[in-house]
Amino acid sequence: MLEGIVEKVSSFLLTIEVTDLLDMAIIAYLIYRLLSLLKSSSSLRVLKGILVVLGALWLSSVLQLHALSYLLNHMVEMGLLALIVLFQPEIRRILEQMGSSRFALFRMFNFNKAVEPGVIDCAIHETAAACADMSASRTGALIVFEREDLLDEVLRSGTKLDAEVSGELLKNIFFVKAPMHDGAAIIRQGRVLGAGCMLPLSHNVNLSRDLGMRHRAGIGMSENSDAVVVLVSEETGSISVAIGGMLKRHLTTDTLEQILRRELLPPEEPVKESRFPMLKRKKEERDHG
Repeated sequence: MLEGIVEKVSSFLLTIEVTDLLDMAIIAYLIYRLLSLLKSSSSLRVLKGILVVLGALWLSSVLQLHALSYLLNHMVEMGLLALIVLFQPEIRRILEQMGSSRFALFRMFNFNKAVEPGVIDCAIHETAAACADMSASRTGALIVFEREDLLDEVLRSGTKLDAEVSGELLKNIFFVKAPMHDGAAIIRQGRVLGAGCMLPLSHNVNLSRDLGMRHRAGIGMSENSDAVVVLVSEETGSISVAIGGMLKRHLTTDTLEQILRRELLPPEEPVKESRFPMLKRKKEERDHG
């Protein structure tokens, strides 16, 4: 019997082609992405309920419970439309990520003009300095650094600006009596393009209860895009950064500046050393001689 099983498995493995492996890998990746999106939301409980219904359908078929099987079959047939409605936010998020410029296939359609690293570096320095002052005065702030995913829809929800990033400008935007202090400031390519913008709230049910709406909005923005979000707590003055749905809290100004430089500035290319240092030294001596 064991030999027969081994023979069947071997013959099956011999029929597998490269396209079959690719097919299985794509399906596994899609399932993984779906579960990773569902695990941080209440929709995971809905998915568990669906699995219970499918298990009951299989059990009723095995035990030949005809009435229950008939009822569950019709529930499954009519449930497809209900599933689309229930998982509409997750389906939309998947489609948005597929269409985002983070995918290499769509990078060729990204026509953003290149910006000098010095401009970004100046924006980072000014932002860190402003956050230090707002942390000391416990002024709440929400600053979004756009990267490859364009945030035009978010910009439309606030007041359009087009100004260089400066510490004084950011502090004036988030001054407690300023009309735009409740929303977010959007920075694109080293310039403040909007303020008072509304951000999507995070649906992560595992977030700490001491996080307010500002932090939930910052985390939600980082979940729905590749943006880097800087936050200053109005209650404690603590500085935080949200990236990819993860929140780094209680940062110093120097740490904030280091994170922003690492995430926003292009990596420095290593200086290539000459393979023949002796020849290079002699050439330099001849040139200077």
